[in-house]
Amino acid sequence: MPVTPDPRRAARAGVPGVRSQIIALGGFLALSGIAWLLASVPIILNSNGWYAGSAKAPWMPPTWMFRTTWMLLYTGVAAAAWLVWRKGGLTGGARAGYVVQLLLNAAWPAAFFALYPMLGAAALWAAFLVICALAATLAFLILRFGPVDALAGFLVLPYFSWIVFSASLNLYSAVHN
Repeated sequence: MPVTPDPRRAARAGVPGVRSQIIALGGFLALSGIAWLLASVPIILNSNGWYAGSAKAPWMPPTWMFRTTWMLLYTGVAAAAWLVWRKGGLTGGARAGYVVQLLLNAAWPAAFFALYPMLGAAALWAAFLVICALAATLAFLILRFGPVDALAGFLVLPYFSWIVFSASLNLYSAVHN
């Protein structure tokens, strides 16, 4: 006969209950969704403006790929944070790193898309610094999340890879615009 875990015993052991886990996962997904929406605003407002006529890297993927990829990456980092939270590891530096990556990811489109009309190429270089800081933050999260939950560390890897790729696109834009 299988052993059914006693929820009261799990709660006493510091393991979040199923209801708490579902609420927390919803919260992490909501935070990522809010960051995605905030990041989308400067892109939507400026993609048909200066950006449409700007020089783009020859390895630039089709536009439709960005929205889909970002949604998947935001979902992955939310799931990673949730997995680490479930094990009590989303504290101190790990929590700060998670918040910083959300802020940096929302700040990058503002620097790249929204500031260009005012600052020109300087905005693209500022955006490049932001995306490099984001890559460093994600590397930090991989190192912090991985030991707590291996799957969480792996879930951040595609996000990190996409950011490095995006940084190459940003650098090309900064050099050629």
